Formats: sequence, C-alpha cells, structure tokens
Amino acid sequence: MFTFEDKYNAILRKDSAFEGVFITAVKTTGIFCRPVCRARKPKPENIVFYDSVKEAILNGYRPCKICKPLEHADQTPGFVREVLQELHQNPHTKINDYALRQRGTDPDQLRRWFKKHHHLTFHAYQRMLRINYAYSKIAMGESVTHAAFDSGYQSLSGFNDRFRSYFGRAPSHLKDKTVIQMTRFTTPLGPMVACATGQGVCLTEFTDRKMLETELKQLEKLLNAIVLPGSNSHLEQLQTELVEYFEGRLRQFSVPLHTPGTPFQQSVWNALREIPYGETRSYKQQAVFLQQPTAVRAVAAANGCNRISILIPCHRVIGDKGHLTGYGGGLPRKKWLLDFEKNGLAVPYFG
Repeated sequence: MFTFEDKYNAILRKDSAFEGVFITAVKTTGIFCRPVCRARKPKPENIVFYDSVKEAILNGYRPCKICKPLEHADQTPGFVREVLQELHQNPHTKINDYALRQRGTDPDQLRRWFKKHHHLTFHAYQRMLRINYAYSKIAMGESVTHAAFDSGYQSLSGFNDRFRSYFGRAPSHLKDKTVIQMTRFTTPLGPMVACATGQGVCLTEFTDRKMLETELKQLEKLLNAIVLPGSNSHLEQLQTELVEYFEGRLRQFSVPLHTPGTPFQQSVWNALREIPYGETRSYKQQAVFLQQPTAVRAVAAANGCNRISILIPCHRVIGDKGHLTGYGGGLPRKKWLLDFEKNGLAVPYFG
C-alpha cells in the first residue's frame, strides 16, 4: 500500500510509473491532476489523493487543463492518428509539409510529436514504412525493381542504398533477415510499445521502461532481425485484447506469442501463463511448480528477462512474505495490476 508520502514524492518527481495509479486533487483550486502534471506542486496539506478520476469528480473536483487527466497519458492526438492511418494504409505515400498544411496540420507540431514518441523525425518514419512495405513485397517473391518503384522510390540505386543502410545488405540478400513490426499505443497505465514478427507478439513494454532499448537490440540479435514501424494481424489482435482486458472483459490472452530464449526461460515464461487471473505465486512456489525447488534465483532471473508485459504475467509473482518485488514497469503499476485483477475492476479505455 502506498502512503501519502510515497504519492507526494511521486508527484514531486513527476514519476510516470504512477500513471493511472492515483489522482491528485488540490483543495485550494478544486482541480485534479495526473501524477506527472508539470503544474506547480501544492503544499501537502492542500492535497487529497484519490484512486480514480471518477472518485475525484464525485467529490467535486474538475480536471486540470495542463495534464488533461481525462485522457490517457501521451494519448495520440487526433491529427496524428489521421496521418498514421493514411500512411499505414498507403505506405508508399509521401506526405510533405505542404500536404500537411493543406489539411490544417502544423508540420512543426507533428515533427515534435514524432521526435518525442518515436525518437525519429516524421520523414524518417515515412522512409522506414516504405522500406518495410518494400521488404514485404520482396519477401513474397516480387522483384526488387517492382518493389522499389511500388514503394515510391524514384530510382533503383536510391532504393538499394536506403535498403542497405537499414538491413546491412542488398535487397537480393535478405532471405535470412526478419522484420519486427513495432507500434505504439496508449493504455490506462501509460503508453506502451509492442513488437511482433510473423509468428506472434515478441514484446510489450511501457515506453518508460529503462531496459526497452536493450530489449529491442536483444530481439534483433536473437531473431537476426531489424525493428521497423508497422503493424500486422498479431499487433492488431493484441490491441483489441488489451482493450478488453482493461475493460474487465478478458482474462486469458489468445494472441500468438514469439518468445525467443533458452529452454529454461521458456519453461519459466510458460509457467507464468499458468498463474490464474487474480492470483499470485512466490518465486519459491514457481520453482516448485517447475519441479526445480532449488532454482529460486534462476526463476527470478528468467522472470526479469520476460519481454511481454501483462500477457506473460510476471506481475503475478511476489515475494515469499507477500511483499511486492521488482517489476520492469515499476512497482506502482505492478500493485495496480494485482489490485485490478484481484478485485475484478474495469477501467474505461480511450484507445
């Protein structure tokens, strides 16, 4: 249970790990905020903490105009969603600044959003989508020339140079290279990133996870792959199931998973999926379940290597005495998920 001091220190740090865990209501102004609000922090005696937006509203508080707590943190703005939808439907399309202004979109605002949330420019994102689109065509047997021009490239040499810069080899030598599709979406606990191959989902993590970049590099090495922005049927199914999960309508995920790892890691991850919804196990109980009662530390280490948050529920593993232990998404999220599942709650999902 988080104390008043824990929560107050969290808002002073603007700690995103507490996103969705509590709401801060300010008595002197009558507003309520999310933990990461950048507004000036009030004195402790002027604060009331609530567990939900609904509770704050019922107590007479109104939403902050700065952090917008009625929306999910870093929710994709409508004008960005429209651009992304068009690009994913027509990856060969090139949208320049003039085209953006024609539709009433500020190019600078769009660029800032892509730099913040994808760590690359809008035009670089478009180039990566075109490369992804071309790769898919070549992998299905289409000639390099047709794939290049169908993807919007004006010259074969330019396409070959761009392709080599991403894949490290010419298009004619890509048969052994895998593309990992990556997408970003919002949840009640903050934004997440997900990756999938043709076999299934291989990563779901909160975007503030410190090891995220390392995990992506590990996946590229393990699968001899490159991570590119895009989507596929597995990522679409994942987002649908996560909406149902947070709305309390789904307790068992069915989307296919692709989990490269050692045989022992595979056994630990499979055992995690055997923990019933709303229940917990200790690391020791997990080791006994795997018929390796002395391998508690090894089980804990394998848990920590899990790249698929929520779907492979490592949040359901706790310490021997019932205390919360490490979680890549942060202990506040772990506690929230356990309470959410135990109490059979439902959270409005804004997508």
